[in-house]
Amino acid sequence: MRTNESTLDRVIRIILASAALVVALLVGAGSPIGIALLVVAAVMLITGLVGFCPVYRILGMRTRKG
Repeated sequence: MRTNESTLDRVIRIILASAALVVALLVGAGSPIGIALLVVAAVMLITGLVGFCPVYRILGMRTRKG
């Protein structure tokens, strides 16, 4: 599994994951919207930390140079 995300892409994902987590907690983590936001936050955080996005791989995309 090779990284396919640029540093900027990874930073943006981590920031958006943090924002989604905050909003999920504000609307209630047990509500349907809160649960959906927690799932989105988890996926974005994991892909941001690891540097690999499976959707990019499927679509043949990459934001990382090289």
